[in-house]
Amino acid sequence: MKRLSALFVTLLTAAGLHAGEVQVAVAANFTAPMQQIAADFARDTGHKAVLSFGATGKFYAQIVNGAPFEVFLAADDTTPARLEKEGHAVPGSRFTYAVGKLVLWSAKADFVDAKGDVLKGGNFNKVSIANPKTAPYGAAAVETLKKLNLLDAVQPKFVQGENISQTLQFVHTGNADLGFVALSQVFKDGKLNGGSAWIVPGEFHEPIYQDAAILAKGKDNAAATALLAYLKGDKARAVIRSFGYDLR
Repeated sequence: MKRLSALFVTLLTAAGLHAGEVQVAVAANFTAPMQQIAADFARDTGHKAVLSFGATGKFYAQIVNGAPFEVFLAADDTTPARLEKEGHAVPGSRFTYAVGKLVLWSAKADFVDAKGDVLKGGNFNKVSIANPKTAPYGAAAVETLKKLNLLDAVQPKFVQGENISQTLQFVHTGNADLGFVALSQVFKDGKLNGGSAWIVPGEFHEPIYQDAAILAKGKDNAAATALLAYLKGDKARAVIRSFGYDLR
């Protein structure tokens, strides 16, 4: 029994010695699922993922200016591809970890109809939208309004968030009656977490392919490699799907 206990302690010590830490830049729309995945990742591998959340465009600027991030989970596929082309991401490490969905959401029940016709009526004070220059979901919202021929009518009512988290906060606090946010922010386990919503049809905007990549600073970090492998596994994919994302 003592020998078995000693062996168990030795195995735990060895696992601890090999456990690492990885600095991860995460698109704001993926906050809730990534927090859950990071907790599972730590329990299952011993590695710790240190998470920072924000707008994809702002992360790009920070990464090219030397920020210590080792893995990037973007809200698009173009930014990681650009980073790879410019030598800031490890070639061949990119893959699509989620396909995002845009939703028009209000904290008020029955305020947003199932077809989004509330936008045509104009009976709202403000609509929040993420900065389309730095946030892919903001760009998708602008595309949607153009598709509906409503951009000119709705644009004067914009309240612009720095990222998709701030955009959602504007709706929560009543600074906007409704907002274009990520479905994952208001959806869990197959149901809406209160309020009312219109899930924007995918044909109204370019697909929101969200790519992950190991950054140059993480090329020799085993924890970075382990995290991307974990994101491709069934357990992480189940979490991603539970927040309303599609998978490729």
